[in-house]
Amino acid sequence: MAVTAQAADWVYVLPRVNAALNTASAACLVVGYVLIRRGQRRRHRAAMIGALSCSALFLASYLTYHLNPAVGTVRFVDPAWLRPYYLAMLATHVVLAVPVVPMALVVLYLALRGRHAAHRRFARIALPVWLYVSVTGVLVYFVLYVAFPQG
Repeated sequence: MAVTAQAADWVYVLPRVNAALNTASAACLVVGYVLIRRGQRRRHRAAMIGALSCSALFLASYLTYHLNPAVGTVRFVDPAWLRPYYLAMLATHVVLAVPVVPMALVVLYLALRGRHAAHRRFARIALPVWLYVSVTGVLVYFVLYVAFPQG
């Protein structure tokens, strides 16, 4: 059974959905950080669960998009002067995105076990990495689909 162009059109909204989920995740991370600095543990927990939820939804949406046979790969070609900067950003984004999932799960595990000192130590590493990956994910979308659409 062949997939018609109309049947596969829904997949092309996923990059925008992914950018929105990354933006929401980044916002939740920042809010969660501010809340814990203010000593508001319950609200911090809610914000961090929001960040984790947005990131999980992002991962599902990202895999759905990139594993869909109708999509293929979008390559950044033009403008040529921006390509090396884009590729450097993309490379750091991808390399750091890999450990974000296990890092976030370890931080969550430590928090749920009440091991707050270990949670705090590990979160000091995980938070900036997770935030960087979320923000650069939005920037990758912006460059590739908004500022310089690659046809």
